[in-house]
Amino acid sequence: MEEIKEKNKKLYKDTNLKIIFSITLMAVLGVSSITPAFPKIAQVMNISKETVGLLITVFTLPGVILTPILGILADRFGRKRILVPSLIVFGIAGGACAFTSNFNILLLLRFIQGVGAAALGSLNATLIGDIYSGHERAEAMGYNASVLSIGTATYPAIGGALALLGWQLPFILPVLAVPIAFLVLYKLNNSEPKSTQNLLKYLTNAVKSINDRQVYVLFTAGVMTFILLYGAYLTYFPFIIEGTFGGTSFTTGLIMFIMSITTAITSSQLRKLAERFTVETLLKAAFLFFAVALVLVPFVPNLWLLLIPVVIIGMGQGINFPSNQTILTGLAPMEYRAAFMSINGMVLRLGQTLGPLFMGLIFGLGGINAVFFVGALLGILMSVLLILFLK
Repeated sequence: MEEIKEKNKKLYKDTNLKIIFSITLMAVLGVSSITPAFPKIAQVMNISKETVGLLITVFTLPGVILTPILGILADRFGRKRILVPSLIVFGIAGGACAFTSNFNILLLLRFIQGVGAAALGSLNATLIGDIYSGHERAEAMGYNASVLSIGTATYPAIGGALALLGWQLPFILPVLAVPIAFLVLYKLNNSEPKSTQNLLKYLTNAVKSINDRQVYVLFTAGVMTFILLYGAYLTYFPFIIEGTFGGTSFTTGLIMFIMSITTAITSSQLRKLAERFTVETLLKAAFLFFAVALVLVPFVPNLWLLLIPVVIIGMGQGINFPSNQTILTGLAPMEYRAAFMSINGMVLRLGQTLGPLFMGLIFGLGGINAVFFVGALLGILMSVLLILFLK
């Protein structure tokens, strides 16, 4: 009877997955929850608007260097031995930011918090790959992507509400990472990799595992996703809303919130979709969703009809991100999985960086409509690339 109950239990109620959700929510907390406080911070600390942006730069910088190193260490010594200290450092350094009025000290604390954050965004997906398999893995990735979307959609509002009461208060939120660290330590039931190889052999075999055509095409898909989202959508979509149709910044925020919620709803249905189609097919289709949405934007006649491409983009991303993660974790042997996912995290950061630069160049050459037409073309090309090279 217990076994039947366990089988009928909804996956999102699984204790392991709930703990992974909490890690995911911490992974996206570090930037989106504090940006609403930036104007107050600049005023209180008497710094320029340009300077306050360093609070993001010093936070994200450690991840560029440390993410692959921490991934290797998580493969060598176990997930918990990296996750628990990371969460504690993230929580204590982040919370300490609320108790200083010196901007240089604030930057130092944010850097230390960034060290703690470096492993969170890749090890959450690694754990899903370790604990779940088959359709359950796709379902868990989908739910996790939903949680991520809800977090990124709601944190600015939460941070903004707290900032109204005091600029320091959004910095209290990371303290939640400390009890989560103890949940990981005592309640997370995961298998740890058993590595008996020396470091040189591990690195050699890890490189061999990653040196696979399908892995490269998935990494390329990750870069392309963020070129389209950060370049065409996040950077230039607001210009359509406010410049072409005269919308306000509130309207822009509302429309983008709808995109995030669409992504969350779609991601939550990934298992049902994966039972009808393979995750490889879903990933190929996701880029066609992007292409259709982006090519529609220049032809939309009024503000609220923009919701049609926005919803299509949200659906595409709801399928895209968890499908890519599901396939990657399946291709990665457990003993190298954390290294795989940490390199994937670096690849995604590359896409975030290149997206606005590349689309800025397109904008300069052909104007705003060219941004969306080129984005649509890239979506089609990426789908074709996946059809040709992803089994």
